Amino acid sequence: MNINTKELDGKRFYYSFLAGAQRIFAHQKLLNKINVFPVADADTGTNLASTMRSIIDTSIPTDNLKQTAIAIADAALTGARGNSGIIFAQFLYGFSNEIENEKNINVNSFANILQKSVDYAYEAIANPVEGTMITVMKDWAEYIYTLKDKIDDFNNLIISSLHKAKESLLETPKKLEILAKANVVDAGAKGFVVFLEGMIDFFKHGELKKIVTARNVVKIKDIDAISHVEDDVITYRYCTEALILFEKSNKDNKTDLINAIKDFGDSLVVAGSPKKLRVHIHTDKPAELFSVIKDFGNITYKKVDDMVMQNQIVHHRKWNIALLSDSTSDLPQDLIEKYQIHIVPLSVHFGRDFYLDSVTIKPEQFYNLLKKSKDYPSTAQPTYNDFTNKYTYLSTHYDSIIGIHISKKMSGTWSNSNKAAYAVKERQNNKISVLSSNRLSGALGLMVIRAAKCIENGDSHDKIVNNIDTWISKTKLLASSKTIKYMVKSGRVNPMKGFIANLLNLKPIVTVNDEGSTELCGKPFSEKQSRNLVIKEAENFIKNNQVWGYCISHADNL
Repeated sequence: MNINTKELDGKRFYYSFLAGAQRIFAHQKLLNKINVFPVADADTGTNLASTMRSIIDTSIPTDNLKQTAIAIADAALTGARGNSGIIFAQFLYGFSNEIENEKNINVNSFANILQKSVDYAYEAIANPVEGTMITVMKDWAEYIYTLKDKIDDFNNLIISSLHKAKESLLETPKKLEILAKANVVDAGAKGFVVFLEGMIDFFKHGELKKIVTARNVVKIKDIDAISHVEDDVITYRYCTEALILFEKSNKDNKTDLINAIKDFGDSLVVAGSPKKLRVHIHTDKPAELFSVIKDFGNITYKKVDDMVMQNQIVHHRKWNIALLSDSTSDLPQDLIEKYQIHIVPLSVHFGRDFYLDSVTIKPEQFYNLLKKSKDYPSTAQPTYNDFTNKYTYLSTHYDSIIGIHISKKMSGTWSNSNKAAYAVKERQNNKISVLSSNRLSGALGLMVIRAAKCIENGDSHDKIVNNIDTWISKTKLLASSKTIKYMVKSGRVNPMKGFIANLLNLKPIVTVNDEGSTELCGKPFSEKQSRNLVIKEAENFIKNNQVWGYCISHADNL
């Protein structure tokens, strides 16, 4: 098969990109380990890998370079995570936007386009800092430009340019004091060089069939210890991201959005097109931030990571078993922090607006909206990608992971978590167990806390997992209600039955059986009868047994 190495077409660009992405996957543990700027939250590798995986999962290579570059850039923007991921996505958007409608390009055009792409990346960052990924991008692109009149072969061009990117990477500690202090290079910059190394491998001796069959085979090797990074001062607690679609394509959308949110925090990066923008910012007020952003367009994606928790995991991890649950566990923040429990939030939807449960909407806000909003709320489980990113991140810091979730009969949360855990376990060879609690709310929370105490006491991964079924059978949840109207609105109770129950002033009590489904436990006709019945049911369940723990939860009824 003859390949024209004087020009770059869509397929060669895509497959070289695929090879670069694979190199990122293989080095994500290292990239997490050396991540100290802008915050030592140890997730640069995970974020870049997530960005790459989004591209691999959605892009279809074609011979046409312009079409392929647009598909890659759009996928990168949609799946980008973290500071480095979004900067890289903007670089790709600039590359795709600057290509004319050619099917392929020569070295000269490539060099010119690269330089303009770097400008796009700089423009996305509110306060560009030299000594990071952006510097290496710039130095590499400028060197490519100096070679364009000397080398007309793509293979030779890319191979010859790598040493410049490596030189620039080694200079990053000289430009950024925090890197020199930690004795590391910039993690984002290292990620970009690693990506280039993968691309160059393809240009040197890439075999398409090998790369295609290897696309989902990702191994992570252990790395040697790197100089200890001192605890970072977290100026703003939450790494917050959003993807916004605008109703009208307008070049002023980006400027207007930046002006509206720039005072919310730091590390502001806004990437994308006049129609679609990806936002990254570190802030203490994610809920207020999203309240402002939603007035600009339709928010289709939200992410809020607790960088204080991430920093604690890196420098003060208490145990080698990670414990994961979802926001339906209703755990108080002090217990989450005490036991370093990782929570993946469900989303709460009121019409077009959606919120991250317990992160960008708190109970008091929810009940206020419930009373005022014309839209009845619904919930959605975390996505497969949400769990993939979480498990990938945790796998770089823990020996094993236990996930305990809301009953699989009530939500798809367990299913998405289980699928993601299986994929990450296959790629990274970590031990991950994902369990359905067959409960929700406080009952789920109690099981998670019990697992946390077992981890604290030194119990093994397998011992904890083997205890779950016993804990389920010993856990009782009873829920009384002042009204049945919300059960009718949610569709869980037939409207006619609801009408009759309302006429009778019924105050139903609901429980969750051992199969994880809700069922009626009693039909009292007053709040007093309801309370008494709950106490009676609890007494029957307890009898003469010792109570390990209990909780009392309420819905806007302190």
